[in-house]
Amino acid sequence: MVQKKKTKIKIFVDGVSLADFNRLNKVSLIKGFTTNPSLMRKANVRNYEQFVKDVAYIVRKKPVSLEVISDDFDEMERQARKLSAHGKNIYVKIPITNTKGQSSAKLVKRLLDSGIKVNVTAIMTVEQIKRIKTAVMGKTPVIISIFAGRIADTGVDPIPLIKKARQVLKNARNVEFLWASPREVFNIFQAEEAGCDIITVWPDIVAKMHLVGHDLNAFSLDTVKMFYNDAVASGYVL
Repeated sequence: MVQKKKTKIKIFVDGVSLADFNRLNKVSLIKGFTTNPSLMRKANVRNYEQFVKDVAYIVRKKPVSLEVISDDFDEMERQARKLSAHGKNIYVKIPITNTKGQSSAKLVKRLLDSGIKVNVTAIMTVEQIKRIKTAVMGKTPVIISIFAGRIADTGVDPIPLIKKARQVLKNARNVEFLWASPREVFNIFQAEEAGCDIITVWPDIVAKMHLVGHDLNAFSLDTVKMFYNDAVASGYVL
């Protein structure tokens, strides 16, 4: 498992499968959960509110991030308060802006000032961090979700960006940084190098974590055997 390299970063699972939530909630290595409307739509979740209730029932002690589904800040606030009421472990995901590009900083501050835990999501620039700096400074816990995988998809190394973001909020003791949109197990160690407190991983990445520390010569041989066995099983001829 990942402990072989003694990583200290907290591992959250990002997903929508209630079966996965129930199973992984019992795994000590998994410290929390996140989800989002896009994952839910892909999984054909029909009833948002019922899904939220189901997740809140399954995961009662570990942090769970659940997202608002409005583009209007007043309605976001109403939804945030409703989501938060499902448990003290709930973090409400608020996008860094609405679809018009308007900053959510004022909303984030109102929610945090009233004691609602917030996960500020879809962050990809240091400038965005600077714009919410004043809003997140305080006592209420807040997660800053930097979409490192999406940043890397553009050809930009997210690690220097995350390190700069941490400097901007170096005096905010209530803030945790989260590496979002992972692509592979190695991202866990990159996230820790960058100074993140949390990384979200998908269940298929969790399934690969037993490979951490695996002998590469043995892994190479296993791969050769896989290719050969599949060719034989398929009855291929040349």
